[in-house]
Amino acid sequence: MSLNSTPSAERVHIGIFGKRNAGKSSVINAITDQDLAIVSDVKGTTTDPVSKAMELLPLGPVMIIDTPGLDDVGELGKMRVQKSYQVLNKTDIGILVIDGLVGATPQDNALIEKFKEKKIPYIVVMNKLDLVREKGIELPLEDSPNTMWVSSVTKENIYELKELIAKQAPTDEAKFQIVGDLLDPSDFVVLVVPIDKAAPKGRLILPQQQTIRDILEADATAIVVKEYELRDTLASLGKKPKIVITDSQVFAKVAADTPKDILLTSFSILFARYKGDLEETVRGAKAIETLEDGDTILLSEGCTHHRQCDDIGRVKIPRWIMQHCGKRLNFEFSSGTEFPYDLSKYKMIVHCGGCTLNAREMKYRIKCAQDQNIPITNYGILIAYMQGILHRTVEAFPHIAYLLEEE
Repeated sequence: MSLNSTPSAERVHIGIFGKRNAGKSSVINAITDQDLAIVSDVKGTTTDPVSKAMELLPLGPVMIIDTPGLDDVGELGKMRVQKSYQVLNKTDIGILVIDGLVGATPQDNALIEKFKEKKIPYIVVMNKLDLVREKGIELPLEDSPNTMWVSSVTKENIYELKELIAKQAPTDEAKFQIVGDLLDPSDFVVLVVPIDKAAPKGRLILPQQQTIRDILEADATAIVVKEYELRDTLASLGKKPKIVITDSQVFAKVAADTPKDILLTSFSILFARYKGDLEETVRGAKAIETLEDGDTILLSEGCTHHRQCDDIGRVKIPRWIMQHCGKRLNFEFSSGTEFPYDLSKYKMIVHCGGCTLNAREMKYRIKCAQDQNIPITNYGILIAYMQGILHRTVEAFPHIAYLLEEE
């Protein structure tokens, strides 16, 4: 993905589901007008979820996810079906493709119930309309506003299907900006960006790119410095910045160099509010005080970047946690799309900022922890807590700061 592409986490995720040979891949190719998916008469051609970023008019930037058949068989088939269901956790719009010659089956109806349970807008696509007509099969052509008959061969109703997909798109009315809603035009924002060895050479990491873009869209000014340049930059600006935003790994130094009358926060904290649950993850940080010898902590990352010798999630945070609480602890790790369903073995979960996950999946993970009464926090919030500056770093969000004062 180029630097000018819409990040995958910001795209509307469209999950395509259905039984083997229902025509999922054919429908995908029809609505995208591209050969994105392999079409075959052999059952089970799609063996793992396959994601493709693209533009789908009239909707815009989307991530289309082709999933294995819901009726796959055998032990391997069961695992593939489970992976299909996991895709629901990141699906913004669900499309269930049904073979029009067969009609809905128990697996199809079970998936519709899952759509409803997870409050996912969905469409039921009855495929193979051309064959249904050819064979003279009498089936209702429409039995709900969510249902549409199409032919991926003749392209009948494909245009109408794309229009219907666009109508299901989530609205942004209640969505937070990353930081833009805290800013007025002409405000200065200073971003402290250590050169991250985990980032590809010549690039900033994704949350830094997105935050800069959000600042510019608010008609404010972004000033980017390394941690050792912050003090001199603040002294030479001639105007007090509205807020300083830092990488959490250098929180202590940045907090010491930023005057108390300037708001201070981190990329992780901003992203906890942007696509997660800032209140829940701030509360979760305090669970570190309840850890006992032998407790197990899950460190979870949304991406699968190359691990460095002093990796933040695998090395630094476990070390800092043990230094803070003085206990002998066990640490387990998950990354990418893998997130345990059963969290009962963990005393605490520490998640990354989730910049590569979409909001639906990040909120799903937090909800899983809430439902199982497992405290969850994120890297930056926990680091701020351990360094005794958490209250200061959430002063930009008065209701969160007030919660800390109350507790």
